[in-house]
Amino acid sequence: MVATPLLRRALLTVASTLVYLGLAVWAFGGVAQFFSHAALIAVALVTLLLAVAAVFTRGGLSPGVREDRGNRWIFVPIVVISVLAAFLPPYTDRADLWTIDGEGIRWLGVALYTIGGALRIWPVFVLGHRFSGLVAIQHGHTLETGGIYSVIRHPSYLGLLVAMLGWGLAFRSIAGVLLMMAMVPVILARIKAEEALLRAWFNGEFEAYRARTARFIPGIY
Repeated sequence: MVATPLLRRALLTVASTLVYLGLAVWAFGGVAQFFSHAALIAVALVTLLLAVAAVFTRGGLSPGVREDRGNRWIFVPIVVISVLAAFLPPYTDRADLWTIDGEGIRWLGVALYTIGGALRIWPVFVLGHRFSGLVAIQHGHTLETGGIYSVIRHPSYLGLLVAMLGWGLAFRSIAGVLLMMAMVPVILARIKAEEALLRAWFNGEFEAYRARTARFIPGIY
């Protein structure tokens, strides 16, 4: 039987989420140790809720009608940084190495992780089939300029960085903050490739849109 797109997405999401959380739990010293902290229980619940939501998005890895294949290298640093982010913050938290004191830091991390995660996945629902893990133009692709896209051009990437920062702080981890910072140039390279493709495809329409919006934060960047 051929798996439907929904089933494939569900299997991939479940597998990746279990691996990510599994690494964190292992690095923190086991299930009992991890779930002895209310803030980390909250992080796990938010992660599972975001995974459930991701199953019902329509994004994928379609190369569409035009793709910048030269940007595929980006998956290597993204995977490496993501694996390190899953393991290092909980490990340094357990070892009390490079940590920021205070339970309030954990809950600040939970809040940022939740906000960032929601901001990461919301645009995927907005874009629908136009969202791809590849830098690509899809069939019937139109330029999204409404809602949050009327203010910033890359809300999903902003959400990713905020979520990474929140994840690191939930484990009181300076290493987690540094890993988020390491992801910034990778994301900027991705944005550069995306905007070059959009400029080539939509010509003046994209230039006009770019002139009136911010990359991440209005008035700052």
